[in-house]
Amino acid sequence: MKCYADGKKCYDADSHLMETVNWLREYADASIRDELPSFSPQGGDQSEAGRAIFEMIEYAKRRRADPEATSKLEGNVIAGPKGWLAHGATDPIERRRTLDLLGFDKQLVFATFSVGQFAFSRDSRISYGGARAHNRGMLDFCDGDDRMLPVCFLPLLDPKLAVETLDALLPQSPGALWVTSDMLGGMSPSHVDLEPVWARLAEARVPVVLHIGGAKLLDRTYHDNGRPKPKDWLGGGENLRAKDFPVVHHSPERFLTCLTLDGVFERHPGLRCGAIELGASWVPGMIRNLDLAARSFGKNEPLIQSLKLKPSDYIRRQVRFTPYPIEDVGWLINEAGSELFLFSSDYPHPEGTKDPIGRFEVSLDAHDIGDEARDLFYSQNFSSLYEA
Repeated sequence: MKCYADGKKCYDADSHLMETVNWLREYADASIRDELPSFSPQGGDQSEAGRAIFEMIEYAKRRRADPEATSKLEGNVIAGPKGWLAHGATDPIERRRTLDLLGFDKQLVFATFSVGQFAFSRDSRISYGGARAHNRGMLDFCDGDDRMLPVCFLPLLDPKLAVETLDALLPQSPGALWVTSDMLGGMSPSHVDLEPVWARLAEARVPVVLHIGGAKLLDRTYHDNGRPKPKDWLGGGENLRAKDFPVVHHSPERFLTCLTLDGVFERHPGLRCGAIELGASWVPGMIRNLDLAARSFGKNEPLIQSLKLKPSDYIRRQVRFTPYPIEDVGWLINEAGSELFLFSSDYPHPEGTKDPIGRFEVSLDAHDIGDEARDLFYSQNFSSLYEA
């Protein structure tokens, strides 16, 4: 059977597992297990959305036990059902087969919902206890297949606990460390107390990643226009809407601005960062604005004066971005540079579409993007996240 990538070398910078109801608590320390918020769909377990989710989870169990139904699904997994119904969404053994069918050489694997059960708590017991449970689950799901790179979570709420968490986690070889771009601890990501975190990640060659869901979307106030609230783009109640999309990058852009202008990237040249599932059409403007800020304000700011490179050069050296398949990636490459962007499928989420490679190829063809730049997009820029 021909795989989806069809011989193209693809490193996938964004994929997910779909947690089942008790997934996070099953991996939690006994001392914290009952304090972690439960998995609860929007509207509650008995809402229409909640009942549908539980039905999908049960249906997927039955499908995995049915060889005929599974064989049918394997005919074209990328275009098949999404979410819990997708091939390899919840079962790690089946996910290995999924990667065979997709033909991706590497794949960063994120959680989907469990981060919301702990990551935004200001109670360090919940935040760090939830992270330990999440990280055990991610490492377990990806264990046994070098193609699957587990994305673990690092709360930055308490710098001392962040360092302790990182020191315990790095020997277990996480594929990346996800942090929130909204800073819950009342300090900048460039604060001196977080320097040991960035130093350890740089030395270990483990990238830090930002991801949608790691910051608040547009404040609900802006959705209150006195008219009925529209459904989100998936037809539900709590996902991305049109007004969220143009501003989804605001919190990550602030985070990257701090790391750049306050010299974190200068002090830690081995630190690598990925901005994942946050779009990329904002990137050309950001790199221009960083350079403009340095030129305009540098004479009054010692940290900017200490930079040996232009701010945009730190971004080019150390940060990578995943465009959505609906974005014009060919234009982005021509406008901002071929070294900045990463392929991603978002499998098994519907945002990745039924043919992400096909959608990206249309744009790359339209802008006459050559083989070298395509190789960078599909694989080499991903590899650069792990290189000095």
